[in-house]
Formats: sequence, structure tokens, C-alpha cells
Amino acid sequence: MTFEPSVFDLPSARRDKAAAELIADDERHLAAVGAALAHAAADLAERRAELRRRPGGSGQEGLERDAEIHELSRRLSVLSRFGPDVCIGRMVPAGVGAGGPSGAGAEAEPVYVGRVGLTAPDGRRLLVDWRAPAAEPFFGATPANPMGLSSRRRYRWVQGRIRDYWDEAFDERALASRASLDDQSAFIASLGESRSPRMRDVLGTLQSDQDAIIRAGSRGALVVDGGPGTGKTVVALHRAAYLKYADPRLEEGRGAVLFVGPHRPYLAYVSDVLPDLGEDGVLTCTLADLVPEGAAAAVEADPAVAALKAGTGLLEAIEPAVALYEEPPAEGLLLELEEVEVRLGAAEWAEAFAAPEPGTPHNEAREQVWEALVDIAADQHGAPAGARAALEHHRGLREALHRAWPLLDSAELVSDLLSVPAYLQRCAPGLSDAEIRLLQRPPGSPWTTSDLPLLDAARRRLGDAGAARRRRRLDAEAAAERARMDDVVADLIEHDDSELLVMHMLRGDDLRAGLGAASDRIGPVDRWAGPFAHIVVDEAQELTDAQWRMLLARCPSQSFTIVGDRAQARSGFPESWLDRLHAVGFHDVALAGLSVNYRTPAEIMEPASREILAALPDANVPVSIRRTGTAVRHGRTDELRPLVAGWRAEHPEGTACIIGTRTIADVPGATVLTPELAKGLEFDLVVLVEPEAFGDSLTGAVDRYVAMTRATAQLVLLSAPDQSRAVSAAAGADAPGCARMGRAVG
Repeated sequence: MTFEPSVFDLPSARRDKAAAELIADDERHLAAVGAALAHAAADLAERRAELRRRPGGSGQEGLERDAEIHELSRRLSVLSRFGPDVCIGRMVPAGVGAGGPSGAGAEAEPVYVGRVGLTAPDGRRLLVDWRAPAAEPFFGATPANPMGLSSRRRYRWVQGRIRDYWDEAFDERALASRASLDDQSAFIASLGESRSPRMRDVLGTLQSDQDAIIRAGSRGALVVDGGPGTGKTVVALHRAAYLKYADPRLEEGRGAVLFVGPHRPYLAYVSDVLPDLGEDGVLTCTLADLVPEGAAAAVEADPAVAALKAGTGLLEAIEPAVALYEEPPAEGLLLELEEVEVRLGAAEWAEAFAAPEPGTPHNEAREQVWEALVDIAADQHGAPAGARAALEHHRGLREALHRAWPLLDSAELVSDLLSVPAYLQRCAPGLSDAEIRLLQRPPGSPWTTSDLPLLDAARRRLGDAGAARRRRRLDAEAAAERARMDDVVADLIEHDDSELLVMHMLRGDDLRAGLGAASDRIGPVDRWAGPFAHIVVDEAQELTDAQWRMLLARCPSQSFTIVGDRAQARSGFPESWLDRLHAVGFHDVALAGLSVNYRTPAEIMEPASREILAALPDANVPVSIRRTGTAVRHGRTDELRPLVAGWRAEHPEGTACIIGTRTIADVPGATVLTPELAKGLEFDLVVLVEPEAFGDSLTGAVDRYVAMTRATAQLVLLSAPDQSRAVSAAAGADAPGCARMGRAVG
């Protein structure tokens, strides 16, 4: 009887891998995985439907029901993403043959690793979650350190079918089997597959150096330094999913994980990776998302202004700018009540202004100042017993407080700082007159991305102006609710005619708890305000000192994963990572490096390397591990459209990108980006338009390096017609910029 697989769909070129003795066990196991997934999803859906049919309840009961429905929906959403392709591979512990148990005396069964853990209805373990400690050998085993494995098999899934797999053997028993021992060739071949508009997670092909970084502890800041194609972004995303699952400090309810990317196209590109890794609880954003004004902010046009705002000097001006509005009045205030006059002098004002707890935001502290003023005034000698109630509603006292401690708006505060020279001079005395003039902006001017750290610092220092009002309203509602509960409890006890007087045996507090309690939520929550338990930052080499302060303010524990490449910093990065991070406030910093380029073919990486090394000799340039035999092409810009059209006809499923510094009209079949927006992305075909126009500066060299290394298969350099001859003539000459590049690729 011939065994016909339904999950394996191996092409004819891999017919030898389709032998039943190689894949029959996998076929049966993956069928069980598919059935268990369907059973688990149906069970979750039924439990959710049952909860929804129940009455909503009130108070804590209602909140718990809604939370359980939310959790069931989340788990159902995760499971619904997968079929049998939830399994990424299997590992065979030592003592078991690569194709299955090798006879009597076998010590263990193969262990299958999945994107999520999975148990069969009968309790049998079908999949180990890739983040669990038991799955670590699947990623970390090497021939030098097999970690107790005999062999390992990785699957290549395409649209729910296994189109290929490759085996690695770690002992003689596995070597002697009929397993398909083509691990490196198959892995390298998979790296050259066509890209898609969304990043694929590479869980099935993670390498041991990448996995070691993913599973590193979360204490302090871990810097992942690596050049193009080394998998920095892959490591960052997988590490976010791993820490959310495995780190007790990041368990549900103990703190969120934030992932910060460089720009919107990047977030769109990686949007599917975390859910495909079984994790949907990580927040993702750009730096601009952290501040409300960020949505409309443009890039600062003046580099000198951007440089001033990049440091922390202006951030230091926020505290004195707010402190000017927290100085107690020097003049006294006379309050006339019905029976007595109450006088508040400078000393009383000073005492009230000192009442807020240290660190209380300005707008939220005003309520504490108000309560202190009322207490001080009511306690004055001779004030009647009813004076406090009169003072709490005294219009003159409230208006005096409004003038002395006004509610402030963060945007207005920063606008005043940047439009009133005397105000800025007082709050930032270290600025020169020329710098103050340079920073001036007319009131109402649009905000820029360089303003966002200032706005963020002001927002944090000022706090929510409406929080105190909402707190008072909810306190009043809670008091009314407590009074109503007291009446209900008293009535239940009074009319309890049961034989055992059950109501009398219960304490009133127990009854109140059972009847429900008012919510203690005081208003809308800013999801980006933090604090976060861990923050992952990709393309971190671009962050300014001021932007680092934005992130540090959101993670007091300084638990960070910092991913970047000094050689891709457009503004330059002369110091080491340790010096850079210590300077902006980090205390505990560790460094991990990635040096193998899995993405960029050597034919492209070699000229790109020469380009960046000429400008930055100590750049961390990785070594490519694959060659395609396709050389870098170059030509004229008037060839752009036919070039893309011809390539698209040959590669209908591939991705193409055109990168340039000038405005380029849309080209059918290709994405058009600037070098800055291309960072972090990858495409099968990359066409650089007029790379000589990037300039001879370090920024120009970095932009060319970044743009060239986005290509995974083909790179084309197009110069303006009048520049093409100059580029060719410059080959071999000692010239900067495009001449260097012409020599490299010509």
C-alpha cells in the first residue's frame, strides 16, 4: 500500500525526500496537530459563547467575566492563524534515529517544536512552544555542542504545505540513517527565496548565535550590534515574543513590552511577525506615536536647529519653565465669610504650595494645593465650625488659586519657550544669544519631529489637567454608591427572617463586596505613557540624546533590547555603544554582536562594504554566506521604467524597490522610497537612482550603503545620462562618493 502524504508537497526535484520511511511519522504527527488545533479552537469558541450567554453581572463579577471573554478571544485569535504549519520542526534526542525510533532500546521519542505549545485531547504533548526551555536545543544545537540531540529537522512551509525540509545529524546513528543531510545547502537556498510585502518570521531557520541573543536575560540593556542582513530585526522581534512568554517580570499584569521601530513602512512590513510567533501582547510604535503631536510632525528643516534640539539642554529647561508657575504669591489674601474674616498671608501660601508629594505632575498637584489651602484657612483661630464647607465653595479662593497655580498645557508651554526669548533665556541660561535666536518660532507654527522630546517632557512634567476633576467626580460617585450599599445591607439584615439568620451571620463588608463596588478608574489611559517592563528599539543608532530620554522615562528599570548598526547612522556614530548609552543615562549595558550576513549576496555586499569602509574604517561589516552569480548592474536613469517592467515580467511574485534622494514618479510594480525610509526593509530587486546625488559626506556614504544592502537578489545603479560617462571614467581614480562606487561595481 502506497503512503500518500497530504501535508508534504515536495517537488519532483526532491523526490528522494518523499520516501515513506522519512516522512510517515511526521505526516501522522502533523495530522494529529491539525486535529488538536481544531479541537482547541472549537473548545475556546464554545467557552466564549457560554460566557457571553451569561448575565453581565455588576462590579467585580462583571469585570472578571469581560476579562475572561477577552482572554478567550485572544487565544482563539492566536490559534486561528495556524494549521499544521504551526509546527516548525522536530528534534530527536540522542538514542533515537533520525527517521524515527531505531528499534528496541530507543530512549526517547522525537520532540516537535511549534509556534505555540499544543496538547492533544488525551493529554499527549504534541508541540513544545518554541520559547520553552525544552525547545532550546532545537535552535542552539551545533555539531560542536549538540545539546543532547541526535538530529534536527526543519520544515519549509509554503501556503500550508511542506515544500522542503532539511535534516542535521549530530551523532553517528543519525549520520548512518537515510535522513536528508543537506542542512547548509537547503538553508542557504531558502535565504534566496523571493521576498514579500510582509516580513516572514524565520523561526524555522534561526541560527544558534541569533537564538542565544533572543534567550538572553532582560536585566539591564542588551545591545545587539550587527551589519545589514545579520538578522537584527529578526532577533529583535523574536526576542520581544520570547521575553513576553518566558520572563516572570513580564507576566500578564506585571508590565507591558514595547517595540519601537524607525518608521511606518517598517511597522507595516513586520506587522505579521509577532502574531505568527504566537504573541499578540507586544505594543509596536514609532517614536512619533509616543506624543499626540507626532502624527502631524514634519522633519526639522534647519540642521542647526535640529542639532540644538537633539541634545538634552532644552529638556532641562522644562523644569524651570514649570517652576515659574509654582511660586507662592507674596501678597496676602483676605476672605470674607458670613461670620469671620480669614487671612492667607505669604507664609500660608508657601505652606500650601509645599503640600504636593514630590514628583506629582503640576496639573495634578494643584488639587493637593487646594486641599491644603482649605485646611490652613479652616484651621485658623476663630474660624467657625462651618467655615470649611464655605471655603470649599468660595469663589474668590478658587480664583486666587487659578491665578497662582494655573493649569498648563504642554504644547502652549513649549510654544512659549520657543517664541519668547526672555523666557527661554531664563529657563536655559546655557544657550547663547545666537542659539536663542535660532530656536525662535512664531506661535502656532507646525511642530517638527525634533520638537517631540520637548513636548513629551512637558507633558510628563505637567500631567493630566482633567485627572483631578475626574477623581473628584468618581469619589463623589463612589461615596453615593457606598451610601446606597449601606441602605441595601441594612434593609437585608433588618428583614432577614430565615431560620439561621443568614444575613446577620454575614458582615456588612462581605455583603457590599458581593453586591459590587464602584470603579476606581479615573479616566482614559495613555497607552504609550508607560511604565513598560521592557522596551525593544530597532535602528537605535539614529536616536538622539533627547529621544533616548523619551524612552528611558517610560522604562524606569532600564530593561532594554537595543538593536542597531553604527555604520548605518546617518548623523555619524563615532563613539562606542557603551560610551553612547552611558552618556544618555543607561547604567547596566551588555553588548552582543552578529557578524554573518544571511540576506545580501556577496556580489552586492563586497562593493557596498568598500563604499562604507572608505567613509567609516571601523564599520562592523558582516560577511555574506551566499553567492548568486548575479553581478551588480549599472546604467542610465532613462532605463528605469523598462528595466523594472522587464524584471517584473520575469519575477511576478518578487518585490522591487526604487531608492533615490530626489522625487521619483511612481513606477508600476515597484515601491519608491528614500534611503531613510528604506532602512530595515528588504527587496528582491533594488534600483538606486542617481546614487552620486547622495553626496560625498558621511551621510551620503551611509545612505548608499543602506540602499545597496536592501537587495537580496539584484542591485542596479542608474546614473543621470550626463553622469554615466563620468562614473565610468572615474573607475580606478582616487575619487570620493559615486566615483568610489563606480570603481567598486564597474
